[in-house]
Amino acid sequence: MNKEIVSDILNSQGIDRFGFAELTRPMTMDFYLNWIEESQHGEMEYLRAHSERKANPTILLPKAKSAIAIAFQYLPHPEPTSETHFKAARTAFYSRGKDYHHWVTLKLSEICTELKTKFEGEEFIGFVDSGPVLERDLARRAGLGWVGKNTCLIHPKVGSFFFLSEIYTSLDLKSEQKIQPDHCGTCTRCIEICPTGALSERSLDARKCISYLTIESKSVAPLDLRSKIGDWLFGCDLCQTVCPWNLKFFKNEIAFENKEKSREDLVCDLKFIFSSSNKQLTKAFRDSSLSRASGNKLKRNALIVVGNKKLIELKELVISYQTNAYFSELCEWTLKQLDA
Repeated sequence: MNKEIVSDILNSQGIDRFGFAELTRPMTMDFYLNWIEESQHGEMEYLRAHSERKANPTILLPKAKSAIAIAFQYLPHPEPTSETHFKAARTAFYSRGKDYHHWVTLKLSEICTELKTKFEGEEFIGFVDSGPVLERDLARRAGLGWVGKNTCLIHPKVGSFFFLSEIYTSLDLKSEQKIQPDHCGTCTRCIEICPTGALSERSLDARKCISYLTIESKSVAPLDLRSKIGDWLFGCDLCQTVCPWNLKFFKNEIAFENKEKSREDLVCDLKFIFSSSNKQLTKAFRDSSLSRASGNKLKRNALIVVGNKKLIELKELVISYQTNAYFSELCEWTLKQLDA
């Protein structure tokens, strides 16, 4: 009965892809701990700090018994921004709209408020991916998909372009959810296309991942990886855009993304980044997921794109950053690419 009531509330909130799972030690916890011990998480030390709370969900909510796993599709983006920030600079699909940490958190808050009204005395707490939750583990057990060779959760009817979130609750929502069988088969397209070799089957070395290198990492990418970043300014979608389960549903969007962009527009986009102060960039991207990368990170990424695309038109702007300690070595690299 409780599951039916919760389902009705979620449906009334416009949520159509969700499932329930018992809150127990995650099935993949040992794999996760080993991944951390091998330092494949890079500079993301918060992932190590989260380990105990991920292993023991009731640390976060002592009375918790169940989790409601929810998937929010982001292609097309459900919360588009009022303006298009870039015409040609290559960014991940999820960044083409408002920062999901904001609008998903708000939606979870609204759902939790309604649930608390309906179930007096019960507890509910929501999490997006910044929370200490092994979300793919929960989502898989809740029937929302299988973990593909690209490490993304994939559903046979909607692919993998969705955000995951969870609501922990004291309600007992035990469910005999049908776990999705693995449909990757012998396909290895995602592994083969990764320029940096970050992927092995169902494991990702964040230290080599373009998304990590352009967003999470505070450091400048190692020399041997810079050329492999290509023209990605923020994030990377390659391992998802080649997936047959995404091509099945998003063929037109992916084809449009792969169209050659105007060199003139790309120069204009990057010139905006170089010519803006960090404060101006923060203001420009305050509602966007692009805000996850600071002004310095965007400029760092832009320098790599300039070098890889040999945008000689921006040489003078590159030179202007040489005196900045953070950028000096990278500027030298970029200028060498321009003069090659």
